[in-house]
Amino acid sequence: MTFEITQSSPRDAKHERIHVPSADGTVKWFSGNVYSIKLTAGQTGGALGVVEAWVPPGGGPVAHTHADQDETFFLISGELEFLGGDHVFTAGPGDLVHCPRGTRHRFKNIGLYTAHMLFFCTPGGSEGLFLEGGDIPEPGVHVPAWGPEHSQGPVLGLFTKYSLEAMPEA
Repeated sequence: MTFEITQSSPRDAKHERIHVPSADGTVKWFSGNVYSIKLTAGQTGGALGVVEAWVPPGGGPVAHTHADQDETFFLISGELEFLGGDHVFTAGPGDLVHCPRGTRHRFKNIGLYTAHMLFFCTPGGSEGLFLEGGDIPEPGVHVPAWGPEHSQGPVLGLFTKYSLEAMPEA
């Protein structure tokens, strides 16, 4: 992974520009999905985390909340069913979905093809869940779905660390 960091102003060294080429990012498999972490809270002074995601048909996380982060999703291709609070709706290419902190939400690929999206964590931080809890991809292998032994084991401890709480759907 390469990052280009340049100062935006010689007077203000705190503000830097980061360039992440399209093929860069840290790729992890997480619960049957593929995530490429493009920016972390550590790189943005805590302001933002950015993740590129590929979600296969039937894929997506369990309903959950973030105690101290908003999450915004931008769908590039495919079709995802979103739960936002108690409202279920379908998002397609070009749609944007914003889930404020504390809002129960999830997405699920209800289409026939892999969905592709970007999501933004503000402030950054919860992208660390994928970095710490995700599996290292294996070339030539399909991303495996996780069973309860994986998703209910060490990952639950990471949910607590990153202020996420799984929430049952009504």
